[in-house]
Amino acid sequence: MRKSFAVHPDSERSEYCSSSSQDSLLTVSKEGFPSEKKVVDTDSQKNRSSRIRRGIMAGPIASSSQESNRRRPARKAPSSVIATLEDCREAANWTNGVSTTNTKSIPSAPVEWESSKISNLHTGFIDRSGHERTSDIKHHLKNSAPSPKLDGLHVLEMVLDDIENEESLCDVSRTTMPELSLDKTPMDQMTATALKEIIFGSPLACFTEEWKQQNFTFSDTPGLKYGIVQKKGGPCGVLAAVQACVLQKLLFEESSNDSLVERLEVSNVLRTKCLSQALADILWRAGNMKRATVAINTGRSLFTPVGRYKSDGILEMITYVTMETLDDLTSVLEQHIRQFESGPFGCILLTVSAILSRTIATIQSDMDVPTSTLIGAHGYCTQELVNLLLCGWAVSNVFDDEMKLDSGNGNFTLLKGIKAHCNIGLLSLFEHYNICKVGSHLKTPKFPIWVVCSESHFSVLFCPSEDLATDHCREEEFDLYFYDGLANQQEPIRLTVYLHCAAGAAENDNADSDLIPPLELCIRTKWRNAVVSWNNTDPIL
Repeated sequence: MRKSFAVHPDSERSEYCSSSSQDSLLTVSKEGFPSEKKVVDTDSQKNRSSRIRRGIMAGPIASSSQESNRRRPARKAPSSVIATLEDCREAANWTNGVSTTNTKSIPSAPVEWESSKISNLHTGFIDRSGHERTSDIKHHLKNSAPSPKLDGLHVLEMVLDDIENEESLCDVSRTTMPELSLDKTPMDQMTATALKEIIFGSPLACFTEEWKQQNFTFSDTPGLKYGIVQKKGGPCGVLAAVQACVLQKLLFEESSNDSLVERLEVSNVLRTKCLSQALADILWRAGNMKRATVAINTGRSLFTPVGRYKSDGILEMITYVTMETLDDLTSVLEQHIRQFESGPFGCILLTVSAILSRTIATIQSDMDVPTSTLIGAHGYCTQELVNLLLCGWAVSNVFDDEMKLDSGNGNFTLLKGIKAHCNIGLLSLFEHYNICKVGSHLKTPKFPIWVVCSESHFSVLFCPSEDLATDHCREEEFDLYFYDGLANQQEPIRLTVYLHCAAGAAENDNADSDLIPPLELCIRTKWRNAVVSWNNTDPIL
């Protein structure tokens, strides 16, 4: 049995912890420095590398019997000893050109490394003359690679995490940006009540389980790793808007000469980066390119509801911070991206962030009717919420600009539409049925990506060719790719669209619209008389 020092990250007090492994022992030499005493153990030798990687061999160890007999009164306090030993590891890492100051976990070094390094560095022991040996560490650091000040490394607060795979190890070792000093505002009941009224129409309504469970988790299906997975129906409008913005980053803003397949078969790191940037764009637009607010889940209730308000355990735990530059906004989202990507309330956090970025008063002025809501019956997203995320305005319509309706007696009703061309477009099955008119600002976006509204559900259609976004595109044949996060797709769906096909146009005129897939009808609202081939994929009805 051996005993090693361990420091609790909160109390910074040292305590002895035992381990059943007897791989090797550190004893204290007469000079007051640790030396190594090896014990041959075949099984432990085989598993040494795995223990090192998982943080089991986390630091110097000492024999319990020797500890009680070796100059204990002359030592520093145990916490000082551990801190200095950790400092030694940190300095040695810098000697080898490896920085761990910003990593989330610190794999420990083999015992052979420990004994050789510690013999040359100050370890907090006192020599025979009764003086601390401080010159060795100063000399070592002076001649080593540049490193941060050891007292700023906060080594006592570092945590040893399991590293499950190589990609996770790369993520951990990557140098991260220093956290911003944020002026966070805790949620209060007045703000939470106003949020519920603009979202649901009543402070007594709550988010459904479908919304609570939804985040922006990506698919692990080969060929679809860019796709965000929808768990249940309801928040599809939010998911489709974010999915479209992620595709914009992947296809048209990441500099790459790779083929389409290679661009869409993304790494976990790249798709998370694109998600952060997409969320930043959405919130920055909502804040009129001047400011944006990010809602963060604290995990604890910040106020106790009273009166006419029903708690749902979400809004009460939110704190929010406002940024005035896009760079700061992106940095904050990168720091908290796990709450959006894998947290339980990711979709809700984005919705609340967009509302606070736009402000509740401005959203009410955007709407045709100030009492409209952002979430409608059955937990579905309204057009106002989708427009807020796609365009930055929570307007109630999809036509261009504004429309005045004569109400008689010289009065008129002003209907508000899309003010300018958007990065992402929209196609709607309602236009096929002449219920609405999608204007060119949405039908011809800056990038060939469209959110598709069909049968009370939102999905995404996109093209890898940026030329297709123009009204003057002369392509007579092109491919569109379809993604539906709720459809449990197992492979990409590629559609080939043929324009100016007389035979196809005649066939379309004679076909029963009930037998035509709704997606094709949506496509024809932009490309009239287009013939769509599903390329041996079963049509989605």
